[in-house]
Amino acid sequence: MDTDVVIAGGGPVGLMLAAELGLLGVGTVVLERLREPTRQSRALSLHVRTAQTLDRRGLLKRFLDEQEKVLGIGAGARRTGSHFAGIEGVDFSLLDTDVPHLAFMPQTVTERLLGERAAELGVVLRRGHEVTGFTQTADAVEVRVAGERDHTLRARYLVGCDGGASTVRKLAGIDFPGTRASVAGMTGELVLTDPATAPKGWRRTGRGWTLMLPYPHSRLTRVVTIDFAGPEDGRDTPPTLAELERKVLDILGYPVPMAEPTWISRFSDASRIATGYLDGRVLLAGDAAHIHFPAGGPGLNIGLQDAVNLGWKLAATVRGHAPGDLLASYPGERRPVAEAVLRTTRAQLALMRTGEDVDPLRELFAELMRLDEVRTHLTELSSGFGVRYPMPGADPGAGGFAPDVRLATPRGTRRLAELLHPGRAVLLLTRASTPYARAAEGWSGRVDTVTAAPEKREGVLADVDALLIRPDGYTAWSAPAGAAPGTTAAGLDAALRTWFGVPARTTQEVS
Repeated sequence: MDTDVVIAGGGPVGLMLAAELGLLGVGTVVLERLREPTRQSRALSLHVRTAQTLDRRGLLKRFLDEQEKVLGIGAGARRTGSHFAGIEGVDFSLLDTDVPHLAFMPQTVTERLLGERAAELGVVLRRGHEVTGFTQTADAVEVRVAGERDHTLRARYLVGCDGGASTVRKLAGIDFPGTRASVAGMTGELVLTDPATAPKGWRRTGRGWTLMLPYPHSRLTRVVTIDFAGPEDGRDTPPTLAELERKVLDILGYPVPMAEPTWISRFSDASRIATGYLDGRVLLAGDAAHIHFPAGGPGLNIGLQDAVNLGWKLAATVRGHAPGDLLASYPGERRPVAEAVLRTTRAQLALMRTGEDVDPLRELFAELMRLDEVRTHLTELSSGFGVRYPMPGADPGAGGFAPDVRLATPRGTRRLAELLHPGRAVLLLTRASTPYARAAEGWSGRVDTVTAAPEKREGVLADVDALLIRPDGYTAWSAPAGAAPGTTAAGLDAALRTWFGVPARTTQEVS
């Protein structure tokens, strides 16, 4: 093998996956078609669940420091509000977490920070290289690469993180069904030469929508247009500043002078999802697996969550201790999340359509969003905070995301999030007298057993003696407080085998 895993695509999703694999000692090569990092920051925020995930890898502080250094946004100035279909009311402060929603986190910054992390972990990034073909064998993928010279890489797995037009997906013959584009969108970063003429925030007219979002501590403004007249000819050609100015004029009915664009791009409401995320030794993640209307900016976030869900499972498979169906759980868990996002973004688009027949619906929806229960539900949908994975067995505590709490350990106080920094699973024993540590000894190279009492017993930790947390932060098993070990130990053994394979002591395996 030339390497364990080849990743096609060096954007944030590919680099997040590469960092996850590198953390677990898996040899990884990332092939990126572009010779230089893109200047386009289509995504501008990292949602709460993404921030929680970064925290569980020890990366959140880097992002917060960068946000304050580059954008001048301190902890007290972070935006907590957002919209659903252009209707204000999404409120991230409703979520039970101390981790912030990272508004104004340009995609270029996210890509740079994840690239730096991947490099620290020994990941090889080759720019100016792209996948042109591959052949699968029983134990490898022969990946054909075009770069400074054409060559072949032999790897155990190939992952397509190469965007909505994914070459890997097409070469694998994986269908990408869905709905075609019905609107024409443009977005760009530029300078407004007469800011007084620009309506701030979202503006809806009979033709479509505009968004004017001034960047903090910058001359630049994000300008977005959505034209409901339908997709236009030439949508595959690069957009120009003059075209964007005309589009704003068409929608608003008056001109907004612009200059000095750093970049301009197109988007649409096409919604598609791959029929499969896994084909033999080839996998898909991020936009290669799903695309949608970018309402609320979930695309980058669910792509990063794809990467974290896949990373530890692929690493275990490469290292030879994964149960046989572990990789199949990746599409089993992540595809329903993407389906929900496609449904939610299409619902927003329906609410955003123009015309008097939509106005009463928007007015009623705005009234509903004043109800706390509705606002909370939509905020959870918009942030990924409500994601739960179905888990085997009847454990009601399994499947949710383990909250961060302060833990009293023999070595001092630690946060639960810190226990997940190495990228391994954690068996948390909340009482020193619990007997579950012995039951997990056979998985000691894959599962870290920690005895620590929570300073506050709340949420999933409110009434448990032990909790098994997967490397991605989701719970796989729990022991109710005071339960007889004989009634729960079998459940722990089953959960360990389900997610982390057979114990090493029965296989002579060295983890």
